[in-house]
Amino acid sequence: MNTFRNILIATCCLALVATGESTAQSSKKKKAKAAQEAPAPQVQVQAPSERDRQISEAMFLDGMKYFMLEDYQQALQLFQKAYTVTPDNAALNYKIGETYLHLKEPKSAMPFAQAAVNLEKKNAYYYLLLAQLHTEQQQYDAAAQAFNALLANVPNSNEYLFNLADLYLSQSRYDDALKTYERIEKEFGDMEQLLVNRQQIYLRQKNVDKAIAEGEKLLKSNPTEIRYFLSQAELYNASRRTDEAISTLNKALRLEPGNPFAHLMLSDLSRQKGEFKESEKQVKLAFASSELDIDTKVRILVDFIRQLPNPQIEPVALELVDLTIEKHPEEAKAYAVAADLQTIVGKKAIARDNYLKAVKLDDSHFKIWQQIVLLDAELEQPAEMVEHAEQALELFPNQAVFWFYSGTGHLIEKNFEKAVKALEYGKRLSVSEPELEMQFNMQLGDGYNSLKDFKKSDSAYEAVLVQDANNEHVLNNYSYFLSLRGEKLDRAKQMSEQLVKQHPTNPTYLDTYAWVLYKMGNYTEARKFLEQAVAISDDATIVEHYGDVLYKLGKKDEAVSQWQKAKLKGEASAFIDRKIKEKKLYE
Repeated sequence: MNTFRNILIATCCLALVATGESTAQSSKKKKAKAAQEAPAPQVQVQAPSERDRQISEAMFLDGMKYFMLEDYQQALQLFQKAYTVTPDNAALNYKIGETYLHLKEPKSAMPFAQAAVNLEKKNAYYYLLLAQLHTEQQQYDAAAQAFNALLANVPNSNEYLFNLADLYLSQSRYDDALKTYERIEKEFGDMEQLLVNRQQIYLRQKNVDKAIAEGEKLLKSNPTEIRYFLSQAELYNASRRTDEAISTLNKALRLEPGNPFAHLMLSDLSRQKGEFKESEKQVKLAFASSELDIDTKVRILVDFIRQLPNPQIEPVALELVDLTIEKHPEEAKAYAVAADLQTIVGKKAIARDNYLKAVKLDDSHFKIWQQIVLLDAELEQPAEMVEHAEQALELFPNQAVFWFYSGTGHLIEKNFEKAVKALEYGKRLSVSEPELEMQFNMQLGDGYNSLKDFKKSDSAYEAVLVQDANNEHVLNNYSYFLSLRGEKLDRAKQMSEQLVKQHPTNPTYLDTYAWVLYKMGNYTEARKFLEQAVAISDDATIVEHYGDVLYKLGKKDEAVSQWQKAKLKGEASAFIDRKIKEKKLYE
């Protein structure tokens, strides 16, 4: 039932004959009655002639035509002209008030709605208009008074008790609403909705005991309605009556075996009691149901994700994501949430594959594509990283991050021209993101060095160091490449020495510093740092460098021994066989 909008938009006859009589007849009767009941006025106002009344009625009918066509301004003009002739016509006052309401002028409508009620006290629609106008102006007490006046004056109008109760409820006047429900119950008898409404009021009043009592009435009158069992179990749980909640849920499951919401609640209750195995069993039963919607499952899985990493819940969480995919194989979010969880627990390859399945179903999510290329990088699969980054770029061509991953993948794959092209384009897109721009410059330094465009390489590295003077990647690579070129060796020494001081046990950094010293001819110092490096690492390049330094120090046999060790690793330089065979240093 619509509280206020169910106001009569009357046909012409109904509007004019609100009490079953013509306007003229109604007016005559009212005047006769007034003459009998009220003292004669001191000043006589000339009553409109019959012709004037007919003119007024014609204007009213014309106004109704415009009203029904929703031309409210034109309708209002005609109604007002009619009003100048017959201001005591209740239907006309009502219609003027209603027209002002449609024109969103409730204040202007008020006197006409009030006049309609005063002129005809037994027409429900007039009170409804008055109540609506008060409500529009947030005059809620007055609106309630209008409803109460309607109920007092209009016979057989108890159906409007529901409207009054709704008004009280909307204003949080809970006690008044409860009293109105009592009146409704006396008039119409027991009603399911009354029990529900009363229960909701008690909950808003935080009176859980009374809400439970209403719930028990609902269960008694609706013994097969499972939703009331579930609601009652929630109330028992809220009042810490855990065993009663479990009993109620078990009754619900006897009515509807497999109901996923009952299983979810049982899972929560079992966990509260410390019965973790039973809790896991119940949540699995819930997830095994197709009736439990994907969004609810995702919300629950997100709660699991927030608790990870946690070896105690990891197995059940992984099982739940598998069940989610099994029951919702066409839902992208099923694969996405599974991948989120699998990423956190270290199942990166499976996670990446599930992200790919998600974008096959819905490729519009930037963050999922970002996770895909990130996992490609972590899985050290540069070809896949290039492929997926370029697929993402078809959808998000202005997202610099995908240009970064594309360029980085090409760089690892030694496609240097493609690498620097992608990286330069992405760098232009990242000018408003200094951190990302720095990442581009790091990779461009490596890429241009591989293309032997040393000027651009050095420029890119220097740009990084302006932002981050302690950037390990650049300090190491830049100094090493300078040493290989035999250029700016003092600069290379300063950078690599800085890195070794910060990380004195990193074998790669020790090797780089030693190689700079080697290129500067300081073989004794180079040997010292290489001995530290080979004590930590057996990397082929480091071992070969150690052999080279020993050779320069005149220890040829020891040098050959180190070269042989380096060869066994399979990652030594192209000169390694020649060095061993001829026992001579080649660079």
